[in-house]
Amino acid sequence: MTAAPSPSPSPSRRGLLLGVGAYVSWGFLPLYLRLLSHVPPMQVLAHRVLWSLLLLGVIVVVARRVGDIRRAARGRTLLLLAASAALIAINWYVFIWAINSGHALSASLGYFINPLVNVALGVAVLGERLRRLQGVAIAVAAAGVLVMAVAGGVGVLWVPLALATSFGTYGLVRKVVAIDALGGLTIETLLLAPLCLAVVLLAGQGGDGTGAAFGHDRYTDLLLIGSGAATAAPLLMFAAAARAMPYSTLGLLQYIAPSMQFVEAVWLFGEPLRGYHLATFGLIWTGCALFAWDSVRASRRDGPGTAAPDRR
Repeated sequence: MTAAPSPSPSPSRRGLLLGVGAYVSWGFLPLYLRLLSHVPPMQVLAHRVLWSLLLLGVIVVVARRVGDIRRAARGRTLLLLAASAALIAINWYVFIWAINSGHALSASLGYFINPLVNVALGVAVLGERLRRLQGVAIAVAAAGVLVMAVAGGVGVLWVPLALATSFGTYGLVRKVVAIDALGGLTIETLLLAPLCLAVVLLAGQGGDGTGAAFGHDRYTDLLLIGSGAATAAPLLMFAAAARAMPYSTLGLLQYIAPSMQFVEAVWLFGEPLRGYHLATFGLIWTGCALFAWDSVRASRRDGPGTAAPDRR
């Protein structure tokens, strides 16, 4: 007598697993980037783009999506993808630099306030209505940013603000682009590829003053090649999760990554946690908790949400 096959997980459960997998992968990303701390950030960014493009190209060909993506990436869509490519490149570069320059704590703060920046951009640019509790959440988070500016100086704010605004604006652009996550990311990396290839070639000729990181030792080469998978895999998991679970649930998962990055910055990287950090993060976390509660309450009232925006 043969055993009955085990039932496959439901779409919502599969989506939850994929969503957790994506955000946990992003949470571990600083540990991966620290292994590349001896490589200039611009070269890490260039290899991240180029190896991602190679992996995405294989996926697109195997999935027979070349024609669909080529037809979609025209006119206004292509112009918007060029803008989103520039924004995500800035975001990736600042994040890489921050992790390997002793600013991982500031980087985690940037991704904590990112959801609130998304709401503010939706109101300012798209004319979306702000629910009362969302307004309170943004005000509380803004108070945290003000505390950090007053106590730590404006100079400590540029990393979290650069990350939050670049990614928030990136999400806003991707929200209005008529292309899916796989197609959009493929075109973005394709647009960035010529500049990234130039960076790698110039580094090989000593053009950046440091020399090329690739081709000297197998350990570094494997890490740079692996950065493509470390970039593309979480994005693909996230895209699949966004199709299989409610927006509000996926939105709550986004705090996994910065929470992990916070722990890594303090307990693994040894970055100092000062009093104004505690005050700032306390206010930011309060704002995030209010925002999360409002999202859950709205989801229960209105039913399942729409697909979530693209990330990283």
